[in-house]
Amino acid sequence: MCLNNFNEIRERIIDQLVSMGIVSDEYVIKALKTVPREEFVPDNLRKYAYLDQPLPIGYGQTISAIHMVAIMTQELKPRPGNRVLEIGTGSGYQAAVLAEIVAKMDPEKKGRVYTIERIPALAEYARRNLEKTGYIDYVEVVVGDGTLGYRDAAPYDGIIVTAGAPDVPKPLIEQLRDGGKLVIPVGNRFIQRLLIVEKQGDRLIKRWSIECVFVPLIGKYGWRE
Repeated sequence: MCLNNFNEIRERIIDQLVSMGIVSDEYVIKALKTVPREEFVPDNLRKYAYLDQPLPIGYGQTISAIHMVAIMTQELKPRPGNRVLEIGTGSGYQAAVLAEIVAKMDPEKKGRVYTIERIPALAEYARRNLEKTGYIDYVEVVVGDGTLGYRDAAPYDGIIVTAGAPDVPKPLIEQLRDGGKLVIPVGNRFIQRLLIVEKQGDRLIKRWSIECVFVPLIGKYGWRE
């Protein structure tokens, strides 16, 4: 499949998500139409890059379905200049979508994405994908326990977790700035529901969204291996 076809298919599937009412945020729409998902899937699955479903990326992990990336990014509502933390880098696709919005759309505002991956080989895979697509200058990939967050760059305007957790990890709330937002799938190992948490001073405003299924969030404040 040639590059032009990938571009046309990408445009078409995002337009479908818009027409279905799944995504309406102009920043998110523009980012999804810009970031080449085909560069973030294994070569043997490249032709399936625009099927709207999760795809395996090795090590028992997946790249999220396109509609799920759209929904979670829209719930987070990132904007140029924001500092965002992602837990669960995977192949780097979600990090690239975030970087397109917070950093690449308006580089002068100096937004940045920090992303944590517990599997070193996947972190390296994500770095290579981000480098070849031009996003590595806006994303820092860290290997570690994502449930601990990343205090070195805190506080964050937004935190997004791309793995299912039994509860909201306390360090992530602590690293969220006042007015910041956290999006995380919470439930058991087999099914979760998206939880959106907004930090307002000493208060946490919580709202539940759609049901979803993610790989488990492994770590001190998540599930045990």
